[in-house]
Amino acid sequence: MAYFAKLDDNNIVLEVVAVKNEVIEDSDGNEQESLGITFLRNLYNDQSISWVQTSFNTLKKQHLEGGTAFRGNFASKNYVWDSINKIFWQPQPFTSWLKDNATASWVAPIKYPSIEDDGADPSIWYWEINWNETAYQSDNTKGWEGTKINLDRSDNSDTKTYDWNGTSWVA
Repeated sequence: MAYFAKLDDNNIVLEVVAVKNEVIEDSDGNEQESLGITFLRNLYNDQSISWVQTSFNTLKKQHLEGGTAFRGNFASKNYVWDSINKIFWQPQPFTSWLKDNATASWVAPIKYPSIEDDGADPSIWYWEINWNETAYQSDNTKGWEGTKINLDRSDNSDTKTYDWNGTSWVA
């Protein structure tokens, strides 16, 4: 199957549809995106619709089956098509997060915490880590917050929320 994203006037994905591979193959058996676009415009009886091919197996500029990544990410509803960088972007998760063209993903302005569990072997608990945009906006040294979660899902006696300071968790 070949997949195509239908775009609105702002390059926002409205829907993704599949067409048979035969639809986009030319007489030599080579894939041609233009054939899929023509097919879909005729199918929808609207020559003004913008269609862009997308790859089901592409995520964060990696092909999930070892092939060649195509257009950054598989498009989904409300993704945005970046025609300059040829990337389908997820909606921006937080105002402060920035695009990373190299990985076709959004990144926080503060590096993700490097300590994710208690360090025991085996681990007893791990950090449930979340981004707090309000905390970042009021103090741009903060943003990542963590709470302790037991691996067995029982209640952890330490219910405080901790802030990541770049090297450790602080209460």
